[in-house]
Amino acid sequence: MSKQDEKIVVGKFGATYGIRGWLKVFSFTDESESIFDYSPWFIKQKGEWVEYKVESWKRHNKGMVAKLEGLDVREDAHLMTNFEIAIDPAVLPELSEDEFYWRELFGMQVVTTKGYDLGVVSDILETGSNDVLVVKANLKDAFGQKERLIPFLEEQVIIKVDREAQRIEVDWDPGF
Repeated sequence: MSKQDEKIVVGKFGATYGIRGWLKVFSFTDESESIFDYSPWFIKQKGEWVEYKVESWKRHNKGMVAKLEGLDVREDAHLMTNFEIAIDPAVLPELSEDEFYWRELFGMQVVTTKGYDLGVVSDILETGSNDVLVVKANLKDAFGQKERLIPFLEEQVIIKVDREAQRIEVDWDPGF
């Protein structure tokens, strides 16, 4: 997939609401309502990203519902049930040099301060107190590790995140 085709999933549609094409929206953004700050939305239909604009949205009970432009009847909206809502990464706010989005860390090489290659970031676990990098170890790891869980503690464990080099430097014992 080329960079310009890259999309970020930020939520998904639930069941229809009412008869005029409204759908329940489940947001994956930190603050649920901020899903509506991003426009346009992209919905994958028959393998292609199709662009939609949100005509209107509102809170409903404990959730949210939205009405997309051009989707005016319940039956058409019903076809979108459970579809993912994605956005173009270009609409995300620009971050300062020392900030990054979690998605940027996936696939980055993780290396200790002494130069030992621990592997690549394959996942990130949100534990509540601090996030944890799941690092898939290299096949010939000298310590026999398949994966490592490394706490994302800036300055203590995470020494440097280098976007250009696609590399994360950590103060970590490779035997763990």
